[in-house]
Amino acid sequence: MAEITRDVLIIGAGAAGTTAANDLRKAGLSVAVLEARDRVGGRLWTDVIDGAMLEIGGQWVSPDQDALKETIEELGLETFSRYREGDSVYVGPDGKTSRFTGEMFPVSAATEAVIAEITERLDAMVAEIDPDRPWEHPNAAEWDSVTWDAWLRRQTDDDEAIRNLAFATGSAMLTKPTHAFSLLQSLLMASSAGSYSNLVDADFILDKRVVGGLQQVPLLLAERLGDDVFLNQPVRSLEWSESGVVATTDELTVRARYAILAHAPVLYNRISFVPPLPRRQHQMHQHISMGFVIKVHAVYDRPFWREQGLSATAFSPYELVHEAYDNTNHGDERGTLVGFVSDHNADGVFELSAEERKERILDSLSHYYGPEAKNTVVYYESDWGSEEWTRGAYAASFDMGGLHRYGADLRAAVGPIHFACSDMAGAGYQHVDGAIRMGRLAAANIVTASREAVLAESIG
Repeated sequence: MAEITRDVLIIGAGAAGTTAANDLRKAGLSVAVLEARDRVGGRLWTDVIDGAMLEIGGQWVSPDQDALKETIEELGLETFSRYREGDSVYVGPDGKTSRFTGEMFPVSAATEAVIAEITERLDAMVAEIDPDRPWEHPNAAEWDSVTWDAWLRRQTDDDEAIRNLAFATGSAMLTKPTHAFSLLQSLLMASSAGSYSNLVDADFILDKRVVGGLQQVPLLLAERLGDDVFLNQPVRSLEWSESGVVATTDELTVRARYAILAHAPVLYNRISFVPPLPRRQHQMHQHISMGFVIKVHAVYDRPFWREQGLSATAFSPYELVHEAYDNTNHGDERGTLVGFVSDHNADGVFELSAEERKERILDSLSHYYGPEAKNTVVYYESDWGSEEWTRGAYAASFDMGGLHRYGADLRAAVGPIHFACSDMAGAGYQHVDGAIRMGRLAAANIVTASREAVLAESIG
């Protein structure tokens, strides 16, 4: 078995891991990045399926995502705006399709007033939340003990308003049923985007894309690392002490002073820690789980919806596909729609055969765009729940009561082991921006610790 020695070992070659590795190298520390998959990128993955370039994983860039925007610019990548000219579409509880413009769904005046009132209330609550420390809010324990669904139902008995308010942090972002996570977790999700209003504004949260795909960010960062990135190297064991770490894969042993676990926390149990992690971490990790969403890619010979004066932006808490957008690639004559099937709905469709599932999903898209939505030239489903080294999407969140109980421990180092991924970000939570922020933070903490250790040795 080959053996190498580095200053820092990074496990995971996604945006967090490759960012951390580059920052550490700039600080003069040597690194090795071990990646279980056969590719760089983690939950960023741009691939060609049946001749169509598809962003199977994350893809959008929001105006507030400064860390991601800085990285994109520094790497020399170009962005383009998501197509949004024309009307949006909403399907109501009666199955009727309505066209609309602006942010507010075409609901009754009474329902619109309820949505506006509760949104204003949520924005005020979110403004009090520090996304990096939501557990420090005076009401954190109370807000973490009530489900998102229950809190909304305390505010109003207007079911349509509840459904439309709920799905922004439920189906759309945390991708869990609204009874499965807390009000505090929902407020964190909104706070990470700056406000609840930002989170429900598709023109804000889904603003731009990268020409050629967002996976280029970790790919280009990994290129700079060269031979210090090792693919197909799942870490089987990690021995640790105050003096450093020893990681073992099936082919490689890496000795280092520090380690960064730069992957989803649901995968920590794939590594045998010697000695075991402290009890606090063992408890915490059992209260974190991934959401579940299917990202549907439907490619057509042309963007036919534009001929109808539609932007392709579509929403409905009553549809199998709860939201969909124009996802046509830059410079592509073909048209691409992207839609999302989440939480309970995603559970149900996997009980069907692949053909039945496709038929059901395309039928739902046709409710927004008409029968032509069924005539795809390429159809593909991103199912991250079946990925061995991901096991869900988009990211991990705490179960009821877990955020205020364990949140402060999520990013805390354990001896020489540090943690970094989008799942534990404040600003940019669940997004590539958050992964970059966490990669930078872990690298900065290690650089500080390394310099302090050197100073202590020189004094001693």
